[in-house]
Amino acid sequence: MKKYLFLLIIGLVSITLAACGGEDDKLVVGATNVPHAVILEEAASLLEDEGIELEVVTFTKYELINQALVNEELDANYFQHIPYFETEQAEKDYDIANAGGIHIEPIGIYSTKYDSLEDLPDGAKILISSNFPDHGRILSLFQEQGLITIKDGVDPLVAQLDDIEENPKNLEFDYDYSPELLPQIYENGEGDAVVINSNFALDAGINPVEDSIAIEGSESPYVNIIAVRNGDEEREDIQTLVDVLHSEEIQQFILDEYSGSVVPVNE
Repeated sequence: MKKYLFLLIIGLVSITLAACGGEDDKLVVGATNVPHAVILEEAASLLEDEGIELEVVTFTKYELINQALVNEELDANYFQHIPYFETEQAEKDYDIANAGGIHIEPIGIYSTKYDSLEDLPDGAKILISSNFPDHGRILSLFQEQGLITIKDGVDPLVAQLDDIEENPKNLEFDYDYSPELLPQIYENGEGDAVVINSNFALDAGINPVEDSIAIEGSESPYVNIIAVRNGDEEREDIQTLVDVLHSEEIQQFILDEYSGSVVPVNE
């Protein structure tokens, strides 16, 4: 009897160990559709090789994604650039951390009416995002293009519309629009020019490199990151996720898939 009991215990332990050893570590990552979710899905098989099952949860509204992370509905998210991340930390007191930068999405200026920024008329109406952390980025692009200047002493990355010093063409910046609606507004021919984040442009089938009349350079500081709850950046599975996204295979996929509309980084 003791022999059979001993064998039964050994069998149960073996089954339990086999089951544990056969289960992948599961990572739930929140993302916007394009390019973030697409890049993650491409990385899924590489993560599976490392024993990590990836579940991608897609969102259309930025403001929900960090909240879901803080509420422990996600292990990580991949949608935001560093200035947005830092604004969310400061304004909402989110205890979140940057686990690594993955890519840059150059923001672009689009127009159905004009072929270049030089063609914009006096008083041209520029439609931009209602997302205030984007405004410094937008104004920096217009300053780089020589259309405005920002007041001395103001960091262009955090500049707001009140910080415009010179505006020779009297451009009118209208920030009444949700960022995800801007591609449709552009295609409807509204305004004289529309500024669109590349992820929303790509999601709408707009090619930022070919269709924009001006676009950010690859030196942009607006790196899109993997964000996690503070302390989780040290988790082995999170570090593996970042390593896979930094891998030559994924970086080449980004270059091939988006032809400069999305630029990989390794930091």
